[in-house]
Amino acid sequence: MASDKYQQIAELLFEVEIQLRQLNYWQDALPSVEALSSELPFSHDILAFPQWLQFIFLPRMHELIEYAAPLPTVCAIAPYAEEYFKRGDVNVQTLLAHLTEIDTLLTDL
Repeated sequence: MASDKYQQIAELLFEVEIQLRQLNYWQDALPSVEALSSELPFSHDILAFPQWLQFIFLPRMHELIEYAAPLPTVCAIAPYAEEYFKRGDVNVQTLLAHLTEIDTLLTDL
């Protein structure tokens, strides 16, 4: 059962990456070490939300899955994403749907 959850999350992470690439939010250059060391939620003081997804969230989640480490039991990325993207002119509905699904799978009810 747990391996199914890991597989579902892994597939959703892949879909999030695809969406970031399709929406032209994917970056080739890695941010500085300082930018990656922020301790604020979503690193909002230094990174844009898509950067946080790409350089913080995706790698950390892949690492947890790779080592079958315990997954977070509370996750609320989608509301932050909705707020971040609400003024944009890019169609992010698919990305938001994937993030909502990740939130749902990770949050213990």
